[in-house]
Amino acid sequence: MMDVSTEARPEKKFDAETFAMNIARALESGGKALAAYLKPRENGEVKDKSSEEVAEVVKTLTSVAEYWLSDNERASDVQTRMAKGYLDLWGAAMRRLAGEEAMPAISPSPRDKRFADPEWKSNQFFDFMMQAYLLTTQWAQDLVRNADGLDPHTRQKAEFYIQQITNALAPSNFVLTNPEVLRETLSQNGDNLVRGMKMLAEDIEAGKGILRIRQSDPANLAVGVNMATTPGKVIYQNDLIQLIQYEPATEKVLRTPLLIVPPWINKFYILDLRPEKSFIKWCVDQGVTVFVISWVNPDKSLGSKTWEDYMKEGPLAAMDVIEKATGEMKVHTMGYCVGGTLLATTLAWLAEKRRQRVTSASFLAAQVDFTHAGDLLVFVDEGQISALERDMQESGVLEGSKMAMAFNMLRSNDLIWSYVVSNYLKGKPPAAFDLLHWNSDATRMPAANHSYYLRNCYLENRLSSGSMVLDNTLLDLSKVKVPVYNLATREDHIAPADSVLYGSQFFGGPVKYVLSGSGHIAGVVNPPAGGKYQYWLNDNIKDVSLADWIKAAEEHKGSWWPNWREWLGGIDPEEVPARKPGSDELPPIEDAPGSYVRVRA
Repeated sequence: MMDVSTEARPEKKFDAETFAMNIARALESGGKALAAYLKPRENGEVKDKSSEEVAEVVKTLTSVAEYWLSDNERASDVQTRMAKGYLDLWGAAMRRLAGEEAMPAISPSPRDKRFADPEWKSNQFFDFMMQAYLLTTQWAQDLVRNADGLDPHTRQKAEFYIQQITNALAPSNFVLTNPEVLRETLSQNGDNLVRGMKMLAEDIEAGKGILRIRQSDPANLAVGVNMATTPGKVIYQNDLIQLIQYEPATEKVLRTPLLIVPPWINKFYILDLRPEKSFIKWCVDQGVTVFVISWVNPDKSLGSKTWEDYMKEGPLAAMDVIEKATGEMKVHTMGYCVGGTLLATTLAWLAEKRRQRVTSASFLAAQVDFTHAGDLLVFVDEGQISALERDMQESGVLEGSKMAMAFNMLRSNDLIWSYVVSNYLKGKPPAAFDLLHWNSDATRMPAANHSYYLRNCYLENRLSSGSMVLDNTLLDLSKVKVPVYNLATREDHIAPADSVLYGSQFFGGPVKYVLSGSGHIAGVVNPPAGGKYQYWLNDNIKDVSLADWIKAAEEHKGSWWPNWREWLGGIDPEEVPARKPGSDELPPIEDAPGSYVRVRA
């Protein structure tokens, strides 16, 4: 019998009647999507804050316009430059129409996937649309970059808003101006739009009135089944954490156990995806006794939990439990992203209290100084934080969907618009991908904790300046003397590499700064077996720019994981017989990954 799955299928012919019927069905599904959007707003379940957000954009871009319009010569110059670009494009288009060769007025970046289809260049209409868009985008970006009268924060916000607007208005995002989508619409008689609008309605309904773009097919991606499967036990829990101790995989282990403090903005299983990508499993296989904090997904009842509560009920509580489980008073510690920021404050608090609980500290893409904190600073000023605090006061938490959207907007072409085109215009559901499934598994944040974080770190930068107060204790990072392994990733848009490098100088002990290839996730979750990326080493971290640091750095192929394990063993190489999870005093509560991680927002 012939395998029909591999048999060449004839291309559908255009059928006007079928096309019309499918367009009607797509419009019907579009109506359902609109209803799913409006219903929670009519019921008062969702309060639309879009007017406040639009007002912030308008206010920022008005500042740019005022700069250019305040001087007639400047205004004339900017109009002339835009007109010249369009005249060049029109001239090139006319020469092509006459059958002559013509150099494009502007070309897309080779890395811009939006215009990869050959017809963007071969078809004169689409080529004209693409170049007009690119010229307009370039002109708008230049308006902001060359507005010398703007203060740095307003400029950064304006650049971000312009990027979001131009990304949204790209011709690739619309059926009639995207050649690939148009071809598929005609060849499939509009069936792609039927599937796409159905998915759109489902995604808005799943988000309870807010579009929750599906980035991955959840089939065969279940926590505890296909991901987060490293064997272990939950040996302790309180309001904020479950503490997991993992089963040993070697006869001997390092005497000093490892406590991992992941971010609570996302879930801990980013470090325990599929077994071949799991950092936790790799550590266990390398003879390390691993403990991991699994943060609760908080609701309104936990809205008053503070940064101090997260420190005391998080890493400090975990250290006490680890001592009971292993008999060891000191631990190696590791903090990822905001978990690293919390770990740094905990280390400074312990140093001030003269408590010897930590042997070493490893930071993964974590910031302790926020001078160069990157694109997230766009969302940080007194007005925006105050507005966010008012919203959080009502609900007690910041909804995970809002934080997830903020992160997605930092790379909106890759994480928003590519899925809009693929899902809703082409009608293609995304494939199963563990990393993107994790990315969409958002968590809420308690209002009190998040407000403290935004104000003390991003807005006022108190940790590195020595002015942060926690538990009535003034924190001073220079008193943290333990060895530090400080990992940054080269393409990080959340914890920029130069920010992590600059933050290295504030610790009082030896710091090993390591730069990994790729970004905030892939640069960290990079198993040695994959043979991907590279990392750089350079002992000089004082008064050096990132560019100069890289010039003098030594490049090493592959993952940074073995380098970290060698560093860890060099601090305390003593080994003991492997330990089973828990103890008589700490009987296991449930199997890893526990129940806290399964609560979805």
